Amino acid sequence: MARGRRLVATAMICAVSLLPLPAAAHATGQSFIALLPTGPYMAVGVIIVALSIMLLWFLPHRSVARLLPSRDLGRIAAPPWLRSLSSCLFFLLLCWLLSRGFSGTRDPLENPLVLGFWVVFWMASPMVQGFVFDLWGWMSPWRWLAGPLAAVTARPPLALPHRLGVWPAVLLLLMFSMFTLADPAPDDPARLAAVGVTYIVVTIAGMVLCGPGRWLRQVEIFSVVMAHFGRLAPLARRGRRVRVGWPGWQLAHGARACRGIPVFILMLLGTGSFDGFNETFVWLDMIGVNPLAFPGRSAVVMPVIAGLIAANLILVGLFTAMLHAGDRAVAAPRDQTSERTGSLRTGYLLSVFAPTILPLALAYHTAHYFPSLLVDGQYVLVALNDPLGQGANLLGLDGFHVTTGFFKHRESMRVIWLSQAAIIVFGHVLAVILAHANAVQAYGGIRRAFTAGMPLALFMILYTWLGLWLLAAPKGG
Repeated sequence: MARGRRLVATAMICAVSLLPLPAAAHATGQSFIALLPTGPYMAVGVIIVALSIMLLWFLPHRSVARLLPSRDLGRIAAPPWLRSLSSCLFFLLLCWLLSRGFSGTRDPLENPLVLGFWVVFWMASPMVQGFVFDLWGWMSPWRWLAGPLAAVTARPPLALPHRLGVWPAVLLLLMFSMFTLADPAPDDPARLAAVGVTYIVVTIAGMVLCGPGRWLRQVEIFSVVMAHFGRLAPLARRGRRVRVGWPGWQLAHGARACRGIPVFILMLLGTGSFDGFNETFVWLDMIGVNPLAFPGRSAVVMPVIAGLIAANLILVGLFTAMLHAGDRAVAAPRDQTSERTGSLRTGYLLSVFAPTILPLALAYHTAHYFPSLLVDGQYVLVALNDPLGQGANLLGLDGFHVTTGFFKHRESMRVIWLSQAAIIVFGHVLAVILAHANAVQAYGGIRRAFTAGMPLALFMILYTWLGLWLLAAPKGG
């Protein structure tokens, strides 16, 4: 009986959400309802991705380097000491933010640690890293330590084996995702500061014991995340020279062979997708929670953890199955004249095609956090106007009040939702281009590549619909 009432309530809310009423939003809670007739826009987005797949069939064979060209801008590299200085300053800034987490205000919308970590770092900096240039090369708080530690620990006592790959980072990414989505109070300043201090101690100890290079490449999750998002950026250094090109051009240089990277990349996408699904009325009904009377995060810790793990397992399994199905469709018994007639190993397929998912992961991250960034970014500006809480007016924002009024007007909501949808569609089209070029290279011809890529193309089309549906679905919590 209670379940029936929940279903009726959910149906009524979904019906109301189709009406042109004002939207609701909450800054840090991610509650958001896009009250627009989004069906036609979703259909157009799916059609665009499908047409891009068909268009590549009629184009002559082109490598990624030709589909996504780049050009040299010359020697514009900054001296290494300047990056080290920037890294040291960001480390000191991190230490100050952690101290404010312990001693500053308890309000997460005013505490600089919460705003600095969740809004500036976790929401915004991956967007700059993936859409503009290698920001992490300047803001990594570990870079200034890596050189001296490498000189002191030439033979680290617990050197990480190369064959371990990034599997430790995969585990830490899962733990960080659990903290982000399932912890009852991830934006509590003191709680976040305690986690941050612990992470700094563990990272520095790991760099000392295992060597800074190996630890940062194989374990430290933010370095691994930023390194991969950075491969999508238009601007990139090549030695002392700088090149600029289409987003994703750096992936033309091939996939990295380090173990665990395909799963790490797929987890970035799976976690981002579940982060959106975790807030929908559909998910809340699945776990038996009334979206109109959300009991709080502490009541849904275990369902969220189970859902997060299940979502990533399903995505990795489905992606692998699509690659295997496509490979079997073109496989034939090997003979003496050709080495390309047999099927390819699953591990090789994952190493080739998993990096093509990076544009999806960045697009979902950007689209998901875009509404929150519009609101929480205003709180960041207010905090920067008076960073020490001494009544300063550095940005001239005295008397400024954070507004969410743009969520209450149909036209501004349309612009916001279409911007999110465009980001999702662009990410999928870029992923389709990368997957096509890699398939042609792996299978030796357009016809075999197109046949082998059909299951993956279906995956891309369905995931486009899923992403746009997650943007449009009513959310609570």
